[in-house]
Amino acid sequence: MRQMIISLTLSLFIGASATGCTDSNGAEPNSSIRVETAEVTAITSDNALSGGRVIGETETVTEFGICWATTDNPTMSDSHNTGAGDANSFACYVTGLSASTTYYVRAYATTSAGTVYGQSRQFTTLTGSDDDTPPADGDDEQNPLASTIYLWPEGNMAKVTNYTGSQGSYQDPPSFRPYMNYFPVAEGTTVKGAVLVCAGGAFQFRSDRMEGTPVAQWFARHGYQAFVVNYRVQPYRMEEGSLDLARAIRFVRRHAADYGINPNDIASVGFSAGGILCGDEALNFDELVNGTALTSDYRPDALDEVSANVCTIGMIYAFYGRLSVASTDVEKFRASKIPPTFFAYGTRDPFYRQFQACADAVREAGVEVEEHEYEGMPHGFGYTHEAWMVSFDSWMTEIMANN
Repeated sequence: MRQMIISLTLSLFIGASATGCTDSNGAEPNSSIRVETAEVTAITSDNALSGGRVIGETETVTEFGICWATTDNPTMSDSHNTGAGDANSFACYVTGLSASTTYYVRAYATTSAGTVYGQSRQFTTLTGSDDDTPPADGDDEQNPLASTIYLWPEGNMAKVTNYTGSQGSYQDPPSFRPYMNYFPVAEGTTVKGAVLVCAGGAFQFRSDRMEGTPVAQWFARHGYQAFVVNYRVQPYRMEEGSLDLARAIRFVRRHAADYGINPNDIASVGFSAGGILCGDEALNFDELVNGTALTSDYRPDALDEVSANVCTIGMIYAFYGRLSVASTDVEKFRASKIPPTFFAYGTRDPFYRQFQACADAVREAGVEVEEHEYEGMPHGFGYTHEAWMVSFDSWMTEIMANN
């Protein structure tokens, strides 16, 4: 049952007004729609999240998304990202930003009559800082207790993307090898199980500072062998990242004795795109599915003989589906035998109603669901809102006790 800690009024767009594009005479297009811009959340030094909604005859809309610039009232001639899914409520990442810089963002929607814009919203990116994530090197022997653990052996990583040259917008260089950072249970604390953490970032980057290392450290202090999974992002596809997560789950299960856990007591938790990744792994790459599902060039090894199932998934402002589009495919959920699922999200999140719809569909498929809605919380709250971590700890403890 959905935990009602909130009123169901979506405050994301309160106070919004819409403006249209103008022609050479300064007139607005004769449009059957108006557009509202979502507030800007999940702000970092180089990325942020906004979005919007289209009100009116949405069936006439041929494209929608957001645009941004360092000057007010940006247009599609400035930087922009196209939205996906439902024009009634959508979210997009603002990417490639500079640290400590003020930007303006507007939602837009295009019809045959022209392009209509929402109101302009202002935000300032955070101060840039060095990434504290350890480099992926030095553990070629795959010591399960090492702080950095490679997920694939040299020369045999399942992939379909031929990544040969780094571009400025990519988080990782072509030499990147997916890996985990291991955070052991605090000394003197009883070990409950293991949890694998997948940070979000629209499959373009991994938001480790908000959704990775601090989260793993919290769970390590509370009895979980914790791992941050540094999965592949742009230019790689989601499916390649899902295989990275499956590989990480297999590694932890194979070394369950080293970690002092029941091999069935392994959970995954993901934020935004990281949660979508966890869901894709459970839907399409669990059990004994290996890299040959993507490419015949992959050579299965001993680790592929280990199950990639998890006992539960934590969807933190995330859902089953693909980027920006939640799945409500009850039959797919039922046939895939997805594990008990924990949802946590805020009412100021542009994906708010999609989270609800996905959770309802998962529940209808006969899957055990716990759902937490947080009044006034935006997308991207990460480790700063401890309530979800406390609740997920209790949820995992109960599930693992019954394994």
